Amino acid sequence: MTFINYASREINCKLVYYGPGLGGKTTNLQYIYEKTNPDAKGKLISLATETDRTLFFDFLPLELGTIRGFRTRFHLYTVPGQVFYDASRKLILKGCDGVIFVADSQDARMDANVESLKNLVDNLKSAGYDLKAMPYVLQFNKRDLPTALPVEEMTKLLRYKDEEIFEGVAVKGTGVFETLKALAKLVLVELKKTK
Repeated sequence: MTFINYASREINCKLVYYGPGLGGKTTNLQYIYEKTNPDAKGKLISLATETDRTLFFDFLPLELGTIRGFRTRFHLYTVPGQVFYDASRKLILKGCDGVIFVADSQDARMDANVESLKNLVDNLKSAGYDLKAMPYVLQFNKRDLPTALPVEEMTKLLRYKDEEIFEGVAVKGTGVFETLKALAKLVLVELKKTK
């Protein structure tokens, strides 16, 4: 849920990167962090397990200019992709303003993508949200791998509504900012409707 602080004239929005384990959610955030002006970002917090995977979330407050005199801050989170952290995923989804689903393009990961998308829909529903009604974009990551499925096939399996789809190679930054900007734009449009 967007938080507006009238005293400090700030609009705070929460964006969540969702998807299967090792799909590239954290890599997206790390790239954004590395390429963002130091004056426009906070500290990147990353909690990892012994095997170097995200245990809880990454958090990156990112300032993207002003709207009618209010500074906008986007707080970016990732959820742990591993199935046994479902309770953490539910907690992170609470109060979110928009979701980016990062799908792994590899053929062998398609079942994990489908399962994770279903889990997203279920977890949002249990928190009182409907994915069809919220700002949402889809990123097909790892497009540079030889085992990547054709975009048309992935679209058929993973498109949930009429969301925008971006092809990405997060380790190289391809599609990373395009995906974030598309979701940020949708969130701001939604915000204008409600205020």
